[in-house]
Amino acid sequence: MTDTSPARLIPSKPEKDDKRSFLQKLAEFLHPGPDSAEELIDTLAEAEGNNIIGAESRAMLEGVIRMADMSAGDVMVAATRMDLLNIDAPADELLQVVIATAHSRFPVFQGERENIIGILLAKDLLKLQRAPEFNIRALLRPPVFVPESKGLNDLLRDFRGNRNHLAIVIDEFGRVAGLITIEDVLEQIVGEIEDEFDIAEDDGDIYALADKTYRVSGDTAIERVNEAFNVTLTGTDTGNSFDTVGGLIAHEMGHVPKRGEHFALAGLDFAVLLTKGGAVKWFKVTPPKPLASPTQTAFKP
Repeated sequence: MTDTSPARLIPSKPEKDDKRSFLQKLAEFLHPGPDSAEELIDTLAEAEGNNIIGAESRAMLEGVIRMADMSAGDVMVAATRMDLLNIDAPADELLQVVIATAHSRFPVFQGERENIIGILLAKDLLKLQRAPEFNIRALLRPPVFVPESKGLNDLLRDFRGNRNHLAIVIDEFGRVAGLITIEDVLEQIVGEIEDEFDIAEDDGDIYALADKTYRVSGDTAIERVNEAFNVTLTGTDTGNSFDTVGGLIAHEMGHVPKRGEHFALAGLDFAVLLTKGGAVKWFKVTPPKPLASPTQTAFKP
């Protein structure tokens, strides 16, 4: 006798419509997806090894993945290294700071450095050239403050949404901990970003600047620097010899130089303008006094 109970006659309804093909299900069963960020990064490395993606694509994707666990405090410029403008300083003095540091945006303080009252765009100072009586306070943009714990993903979204490219980072006690720019965030994905202020490596190694200082490539031979500035660069450790000025300065400082740091040697002030791959790419060198008549062959215009 045939069993004709309702449970046998009515087919069961699938809980969820699975549109995956049999081959897709089999592939996922045999090769399950990564369970963590590190496993995903390993998968990307394997994909690069199999020529599925290029090295640059893998590096950018890895940067995106790692950035999800990073906060503003991880990549900010510390407060001690911030270049600030004093609202009470004369306009000429402010202009000198802008030229010397070559930033496009500056936090402005009044009284104490902790008292950030606004952000000044370097290009707005051009308005003072046509109207010297213009109140510089009117040029300030409202500052944006973010906590150290602010995630980089959220911060990048805010930068894009409010069109601000700089934020002041505040610690848990409400003090200024540093600053962060949209460039700092994007560099976590694409690596070091060189702007129009940077010079291509093959364009020269020593440049005379308008403010009587000089831009010197980190890989410039020490002999060339000695000849150009009429100095004798030697380190305190006579047991070591260096071929490039960047190697010598890094050794004398005792650590990997960071952008904005200064070091004095043989009467020259070396300011770190740009680092890349753990080495200084460009210095800004200030002689003790303007060079009397630098030879035309020593410096490219």
